[in-house]
Amino acid sequence: MMKKSGIVIYIIAGILFLGGLGVFLYPKVTDLIYRQETQKKKEEFVQSKQGSDIKVEELYQELVRRNRELYESRQSGIRDPFFYEQPTIDLSSYGIKDGIIGFIKVERLGVELPIYLGANEENMSLGAVHLTETSYPVGGENTNSVIAAHRGFSRTAMFRNIQRLEPGDQVVIENFREVLTYQVVDTEVIMPSEVDKLLIQPGRDMVTLLTCHPYRSNKQRYVVYCERVESP
Repeated sequence: MMKKSGIVIYIIAGILFLGGLGVFLYPKVTDLIYRQETQKKKEEFVQSKQGSDIKVEELYQELVRRNRELYESRQSGIRDPFFYEQPTIDLSSYGIKDGIIGFIKVERLGVELPIYLGANEENMSLGAVHLTETSYPVGGENTNSVIAAHRGFSRTAMFRNIQRLEPGDQVVIENFREVLTYQVVDTEVIMPSEVDKLLIQPGRDMVTLLTCHPYRSNKQRYVVYCERVESP
């Protein structure tokens, strides 16, 4: 018969094994759950924009107008965009109830995230965010929509591996009206105060991805510049 001390050792070993397995599986499980939640939100988003719930053209024209004003004012109010937590437009008045203006898909990183208006902590815990005082993600000449996401979020990777992006990689934005395809053209590490790096560039149709740098630090910003290309 096994001695009592031997049984205790087996129990302790089993507990340690299960604990280690839990630590290993936890990020995979939370990532799977997040992806399932995102897929459900995407399906609901696609269904709503295909129906009559969203005032598509009315919202589109309003955002185009606001983008034009941003360009003409040279984004005079901008500083570190992470300070801009509150959206300047109420999407619910146009039929969008959950604050999601679209989805961003980055094939190289294997991520697809909903895009919320306003870079507050609640929105950033849910997905990517559009930074106030930058162009809304509806495309067009003289626009640069800055999309930010966490790099060290526990539930899923988000922009954790953003440094893997290279020129030529595609970034796809599906908004409430259409699908826009962009291509990475450059990357850069900047200081939080270098907001001039995030401004609209005349004559260009851009999306700029933004996250903290280095990984698990908030000292700098990692920036990925993307320019509009024809959809494949």
